[in-house]
Amino acid sequence: MVDQTPQAPIRYPDAETKSAEETVFPNMMEARTLFVELDGGKKEGFLRRRIARPTAELLRQGVTPEKMALSLALGVALGVFPVLGTTTALCALVAFLWRLNLPAIQIVNYFVYPLQIALLIPFFRLGEKLFAAPHLPLSLEQIFAAVHTSFWGATRFLWATIWHAAVAWCLIAPLFVSLAYVILVPLLRRTVRLTSKERAAD
Repeated sequence: MVDQTPQAPIRYPDAETKSAEETVFPNMMEARTLFVELDGGKKEGFLRRRIARPTAELLRQGVTPEKMALSLALGVALGVFPVLGTTTALCALVAFLWRLNLPAIQIVNYFVYPLQIALLIPFFRLGEKLFAAPHLPLSLEQIFAAVHTSFWGATRFLWATIWHAAVAWCLIAPLFVSLAYVILVPLLRRTVRLTSKERAAD
């Protein structure tokens, strides 16, 4: 016996629906392209997107290359200060006192956080050598476990090690900032010149 159950009619998209889909899809692709492509389809690198592009934009807004170079150099130096949980406040304070660009210094501070963790033990060891302090056999895992258990307890236990490391940082940081400043200023001045030429061409 043949099944006589009525079948639901098959609906084909009409011209209006097709037109709507054709209109939406290119816009979706265009929106996606804005996030992943730059200049002729080249993919934009992470550092370029997160650091180089914001830096160039701040320079276009009138921040001088010298101020920007100092902001970036100090952002790196302060970002690796061997006292966990203090770098954001230090960067804000230095930016306020020296009238530096706060967004630039904090962006760099944020991105060098892994470097701060990686340099923590080396700064501890350097501090021990500077002050001829007894060697404290610690690993990063042990430090974070102690901080997680009791922040103030860990601070009291590591107090001598921390301030020895801070002194070691104070000896190295000025040299790094000076060198980074000397390198960055010409690069940023060149960026400003290129930006000016692009504006003139437009």
